[in-house]
Amino acid sequence: QVQLVESGGAIVQPGGSLRLSCAASGSGLDTYAIGWFRQAPGKEREAVSCITSFGPSTDFLDSVKGRFTISRDNAKNTVYLQMNSLKPEDTARYFCAAAGHSWCGGPYDYWGQGTQVTVSS
Repeated sequence: QVQLVESGGAIVQPGGSLRLSCAASGSGLDTYAIGWFRQAPGKEREAVSCITSFGPSTDFLDSVKGRFTISRDNAKNTVYLQMNSLKPEDTARYFCAAAGHSWCGGPYDYWGQGTQVTVSS
């Protein structure tokens, strides 16, 4: 059984920074690509970024390129999303998900419960 737990969400002012963490437990997690997703109330869930099991990452949203950075520490079974220069439109619940395979671009099989990020003055 694979478990993913997100943390690090908070209420921050515009221009602030947060680092979200996705802590994973289970078997074979260092072979899985991990993605970050977000969903605001009344809106579709959207993919933010993904990092492969072997290093390279992909950014999916033009609106966060240059501001958000995904990374992973396989020794700690943790994936991070560093978010800088936050904007009100970044407000959403952020989820991490494990792909069940090593590359970014296929289905995600395991999901965390999410952590709330609110950007407001």
